Amino acid sequence: MARAHRVAAISAFCLVLYLLAFFRVVSVPFMEERIADEILPVIPWWLLVSFGSYSLWSLGWGLFTFRDCPEAYTELLREIGEAKNDLRARGVTVD
Repeated sequence: MARAHRVAAISAFCLVLYLLAFFRVVSVPFMEERIADEILPVIPWWLLVSFGSYSLWSLGWGLFTFRDCPEAYTELLREIGEAKNDLRARGVTVD
């Protein structure tokens, strides 16, 4: 099973459990009904904010560690130079 199928299956299962608890078909174990009535409506917003925070953090971390691979940087510059030289040899103006 592909990763996308696993994520979809787990998400669907969690969504069904959430909807069953939200509409009081099943009760939430180890939690009073009054507390569950206060917490269950805000879970989707909490998930949305958590996902947004994670996305911003991962984007920021990627920008922070962008220049963390000096050997990859030098290899890329070397390959660019080789490509330019190859194009010049074929008569293409690069600069």
